[in-house]
Amino acid sequence: MNEPGTQCIVLGRFQPFHKGHEYLVEKAHEFAIAHGLNVVIAIGSAQAGYEPDNPWTSEERLDMIQQWCKNTNIDVQCVCIDDINDEQRWVEYAGTIHGDGVLVTSNEPTATLYEREGKMVQRVELNQRDTFEGWRVRQTMKMLSTVDDQKAIQMVLNEILPGAITSWMIENDALFRLSTFETGVHAG
Repeated sequence: MNEPGTQCIVLGRFQPFHKGHEYLVEKAHEFAIAHGLNVVIAIGSAQAGYEPDNPWTSEERLDMIQQWCKNTNIDVQCVCIDDINDEQRWVEYAGTIHGDGVLVTSNEPTATLYEREGKMVQRVELNQRDTFEGWRVRQTMKMLSTVDDQKAIQMVLNEILPGAITSWMIENDALFRLSTFETGVHAG
């Protein structure tokens, strides 16, 4: 097994950055501190945005994560990675962007892919997966996208999103976009 390098890598689409992601990054941060490493958040599907499964652009996701970091005292570096749709070359390609290090993940297929390429992987148990699954989070947010009661929106979103991300969503009117998706077609 390779040495861990100088960093912990957390890879995801972060559509949006929810409490499951927060848990994963916190675990990566704990591992990084214990091993004298830095944390790199690799924002995947960087080319995607304004789609039902990828509503926010990589710039917006980067901004979300930076807002979260300001509220947590967790220092991370963020990079954005486009999809190449080539599993055989993915780890090598992604490595040129996120650098070498230990992948910290709760995603078994990604862990296996990295291990096959001889990369070090630190597995983290899933945290409330039934609640913090990306599509479920987006569906909940979509239902809230037409609600006109900010306190109710905050109350519900704070159950699935870190507070800084809830604030980011409201301040940037980022929920409204979800109301425009109906099987990939503008609903209005």
